[in-house]
Order: sequence, then C-alpha cells, then structure tokens
Amino acid sequence: MVAHPDDEILWLSSALAGADRVVFCFGDPFGRPAKAAARRRAVAALALPGLIDLRIPESGAGFAVDRASPVATPQGLQITDTAARTRYEANFPRLVAALRPALAGCAEVYTHNPWGEYGHAEHVQVHRAVTALQAELGFRVWFSNYVDTKSWPLARRLAGAPCWTERRCVRPDVALARGLMKTYRRHGAWTWTPFHRWPAQETLYGQAPEVEGRHPMAGEEMLDVAGLRWWPPPWRRARRRLTALPV
Repeated sequence: MVAHPDDEILWLSSALAGADRVVFCFGDPFGRPAKAAARRRAVAALALPGLIDLRIPESGAGFAVDRASPVATPQGLQITDTAARTRYEANFPRLVAALRPALAGCAEVYTHNPWGEYGHAEHVQVHRAVTALQAELGFRVWFSNYVDTKSWPLARRLAGAPCWTERRCVRPDVALARGLMKTYRRHGAWTWTPFHRWPAQETLYGQAPEVEGRHPMAGEEMLDVAGLRWWPPPWRRARRRLTALPV
C-alpha cells in the first residue's frame, strides 16, 4: 500500500511477491501532464497482483516541508506552500475514504514508514491514513527502515514514540524489483535514480492494532538511501543508528 507507482519496489519489494493486492494511492503528478500520461501507461503494463489504482491527484506538496524543523499534523506534515497545503489537507479524508474498502479484510498492510523514507510528505500522509484505519479494520501495519538526510530530523523527532511490536530482517526481492523497474523506465515513469542499489537485507517493523507493548524506533538501525546509490560519489555508509532528539 504505497503513495505512488514505483514506491512498491523501492521500499517494500520483500513483501511484494506475497501480496494479494497492491494499492497505489496517488495518480497524476501535480502540474505535469506528460508525466501523468507516462505513469498511466506504466501502471497499465504492470504485472502486479490485485492492483488497485486509486488515482487520487497528487497535491504537489511532496517537498514543501521545513526539513530542519518538520511539524507533524493530523493529515501528515505541515506544508509550507499555502496552495499545496490546501490540496494536501483536502486529500487526507479522500484518501481515508478510498482506503477503507481497499483495505477491508486485510490482516497485514505494508506501507510507508512514519517519516516517509526520504521525507516525501505524501508518503507520510499515506502512513497516517493507514494507521487512522488500523483500529477500525484490525490489521497489522508493517513498514521498512529506509531513511535519508532530508527525513533524518523527522525520524529523530519520532524516534521516541512507541510504534512497533515486532521486527523482521528480510531480503529485498531484487529480481522482481528490477523487472518492474524496467517497465517503469520503458514508459518514462521511473521517478528514482537509475543508480539505486537494493540492499542485501532490510528490516520490516510490525505495528499491532493494540497500543500496549509497542517499542520506540530509537536505537534501531536505518538504511540511508543515499548510501545505497552506487553513483555518483561521494559515497557514504548505508546504515545509520537512529537516535531520538533530546526532550
């Protein structure tokens, strides 16, 4: 259950082969009609199980965030651009309403982590929407340990909050991910660097519907996406230990 097409293979490829449905939340990129057409072609060509494409228009708020001092809101993150904030906040109830039937009957839902991997505001919004439905629908939420310099301040702000009850060390499905990446690239819809390197192992964190027994992320090992890029330099270590901000 991801924000945009291609997020499923970047952040959750290890869970993809076993999924009985794949949900894309957002469709047309804001103000980019050529990219919107390319994305629609790519999605139509994907061989994914039970694909549900909600095609909610993007808000254009993805990076309109104060990176140094991000502020969490009920809809995700505080957006610095007024027009984008209006669209972003309006998308949240629409997203929750669309996800309710899409996720009905699920025992486990794999989605974005609370800081949105590299800090994309719509990734954070999807995580918020999924967790908003968790108590009602009773599923377990799973998310990965990817992070980036841009999202590091937010991850540290959230590190002290209890949010997981179990963890799994898993191997990304690199063959499946690369095959789907070729489809995206063939249709001009790949949004990530062509130099991405999937790690040998990633960690998935499970969040049970019950609040009791949850652990904070502080002290956990994160995967820095810039450290997974094999070109261009400078290279840096892919693994970072998450520490909470002082209270």
